[in-house]
Amino acid sequence: MALRLITHFDVRADVLPSLRAQAAAAAEGGGAGVLETAYESLRVLNIERDGNILYTYKDIKGNAVFGLYDCQTRQNEHLYTFERDMQAVSCSVNSERTLLAASFVQYTKDVRSELQPGSKCLTLLVEIHPVNHEKVLKAVDSCIWVQFLYPDVEGRLLQNHLLLISEEKYIERFHIQIAREDGNRVVIRNSIHLPRDRIAEDFVWAQWDMSEQRLYYIELEKSKSVLKCIQFWEDESFNLMFEMPLDISLSGLRFKFVNFGYDYHQDQEKSRNQPSLCIFTSHTGGLCVCYSPKFDSGEEVTYSVFYLHKGYRKTFTAAPGSAGSHATEGMTFLNLGCLVAVYFPGHFLHLLNVQHPDFTCHSLFLTGNSEMAAVLPPGPLRVLPGSLVLDCSSGKLYRAALDQSFLMWFLWNSAHLDCEKMAALHCVLSCAQDPGFQDDQIIQWICERVSACHSFDLIQEFLITSSYWSMYPDLAGVDRLLPYSSVLTWNTEIPGLMLVTEELPLPLMKVYSLTGYWAKLNANLEYVKYTKPHLHYHNSVVRREWYNLITEEKTGQRRSTVYVKNILDNAARVISNMESRALEPRLIPLLQEEDRHQRLLVGLMVSELRDHLLRHLQGVERKKIEQRVLDYVSKQLNLIWCMLETSWRKHSARPWVLHLNNHGSAAHFEVFHLMTRILDATSSLCVPLPPGFHSLHTLLGVHCLPLYNLLHYIDNGVLLLTETAVTRLMKDLDNSEKNEQLKFSIIVRLPLCTGQKVFRLWDHPMSSNIISRNHVAQMLRSYKKEPRNSMIGKSSFSTEFLPLNYFIDILAGLESSHQASRDFEGHDSVDADFVEEAALKHTSVLLGL
Repeated sequence: MALRLITHFDVRADVLPSLRAQAAAAAEGGGAGVLETAYESLRVLNIERDGNILYTYKDIKGNAVFGLYDCQTRQNEHLYTFERDMQAVSCSVNSERTLLAASFVQYTKDVRSELQPGSKCLTLLVEIHPVNHEKVLKAVDSCIWVQFLYPDVEGRLLQNHLLLISEEKYIERFHIQIAREDGNRVVIRNSIHLPRDRIAEDFVWAQWDMSEQRLYYIELEKSKSVLKCIQFWEDESFNLMFEMPLDISLSGLRFKFVNFGYDYHQDQEKSRNQPSLCIFTSHTGGLCVCYSPKFDSGEEVTYSVFYLHKGYRKTFTAAPGSAGSHATEGMTFLNLGCLVAVYFPGHFLHLLNVQHPDFTCHSLFLTGNSEMAAVLPPGPLRVLPGSLVLDCSSGKLYRAALDQSFLMWFLWNSAHLDCEKMAALHCVLSCAQDPGFQDDQIIQWICERVSACHSFDLIQEFLITSSYWSMYPDLAGVDRLLPYSSVLTWNTEIPGLMLVTEELPLPLMKVYSLTGYWAKLNANLEYVKYTKPHLHYHNSVVRREWYNLITEEKTGQRRSTVYVKNILDNAARVISNMESRALEPRLIPLLQEEDRHQRLLVGLMVSELRDHLLRHLQGVERKKIEQRVLDYVSKQLNLIWCMLETSWRKHSARPWVLHLNNHGSAAHFEVFHLMTRILDATSSLCVPLPPGFHSLHTLLGVHCLPLYNLLHYIDNGVLLLTETAVTRLMKDLDNSEKNEQLKFSIIVRLPLCTGQKVFRLWDHPMSSNIISRNHVAQMLRSYKKEPRNSMIGKSSFSTEFLPLNYFIDILAGLESSHQASRDFEGHDSVDADFVEEAALKHTSVLLGL
């Protein structure tokens, strides 16, 4: 399945052994009856902010017993026994475990969905350290839920705060002052009259966020639904953080609480057919409202997501599954951090990208009755912060996460459309923060499917997205500054899914406090309102500056030495960063040559990206940004290297040894094709390549391609004649007729500066002829005709060809008088005698002697 459920807690497996031990220690051996009664009635009531789990069960006398499971120590603790046969609806314990609040409802024995006439919902506050005193907070006909506030402070608290949520549509906060007597005994100081204040009233829906201590609720104002949020602070105050009108229909919605506990006796059919609504936040300042209206079996399913941090709403309409598939449960929304899962049992699972929701191709839509039948447990579920899911029927608490192995299987076997491949790739790469994440499987899939996508370049998408996720966890706000995808537009529809996007009117909301999460949310809203165009980093400036530097070097112009040195120093730090993180020896020989052009590109990218982040990431240390930029560029270079390594390792586990005199193998052809695709992908993005890439690519081209195709690749700029590659060709290839033709073809395509260095490596008359011509041309630039009194000297060759003798005398005179031969790249062996010998040999060849 696309989702992996890890059991975090099992009320029967984690609680019953403790009860069994208590029963075994009890007298009279009545343990079996205790266990049987507890097993039938054991259920989870609440999960507190610190992760501790509150549960209840009935003892053999029918009394309601409350216990706590500590997730840190994995131990159970008995809290309180209420000696009446009433059904516990809700409970909460304060952070110090000294006070317990609980609410009870007495159901009839025959019809448990209705209260007896005159029966009460009883809400108690109990001192449990030790058990000493009970105080009745409420005794009413309507149901009550309770929740202690958990301040994130250390030390003992002198005052606790308790929320009471009433079915009569109001929420109160009780202030409970405590005192310590006789050592550690805790008592309530103002037990006769507890101060309280009204938090909210006349609302139709509310959701509690236990981890962030926030209360969301919806009021109906002039027939409009208005979403509001209250934040409870550490100093015991609270603020209304925002108000936001929502264009949704709540007709048919019964009064509903989310994450305030669970009433195990409510009518499940009525709950199932209600509209579904929940709110999710992310640590980057994301705020999503997920909504699904009431639906009937067999109809199209509609659900909406308000991306409030992006300024728009997306409404999805999905066709139902096969005629034999009927919904037995309602729709479930599940927060997975950067993704929100929309699950409709037996029909579909939609993994929505809430961090970058602009394009539908970044969200994965999975359908199929058999695959979708058991993604989540079938019982009633509570979705909690931290990707927790409580199965209320079994009492199991799961932590949900994407299943990377399933997503990889889907990529290999079931992803046929480009939108499916892209969405699954993004989902897999979003797992990069998880321990145990292995990107070698993704690289292997990319190497095998490099030509399989037509709507986008798979290598480009992989490089950009993977590099993005390597930066995402450590730098807040980087999602607005770094590219997330290579795709700039996407208009293709997702099969089986219709989409309508609506912009929300700005300003979206007014945030009343700018600290922590709220500061990030406000920054997102300001970005939506005022930032045109977007601030995503682009390599266009790097491309322009890189071309300028290369052009200036070719024309002899030079930039400031300090400027160029800083750029090359940046590249050196990136290369060092790559080498320090290599976990095993590499088989592909890269980073073994200077490759000045690629090092300039690497250094320029580091400089430009660092300046971009420093401009927009205020308050982040410069040193941290510089290191993360080095990691980002190193990541891209390393991914390219890993793709080549993966392709080669498929054929051989030994290091690369290229023999140019042999014909290319299947492995060489495959790596050459992959390198060509990588070059095409990186060129349009202006992404640097590992130094040595071009030389290796050219040598592979010589090894694998016929001469005509090879020259075509060279003439069109696909293969670059680097000095390293040409030097290797001149040294390794013999002077057979075929190789001579290859060398001639390459020599005539070399720039003059490179040609002068490699001509002397080829022991061939043609090479000597070219060297001589270049030497003569250079000598004659400084030649001035002067009267000659005597001959300079005799040539080593006895020749009666007077024009040649006279010309050689002139060259020798220039060499001796001006010492000009030193200017020829240090080739002291090239002199007048060398030129004379080359001229005679060339003439002999022409005359057939």
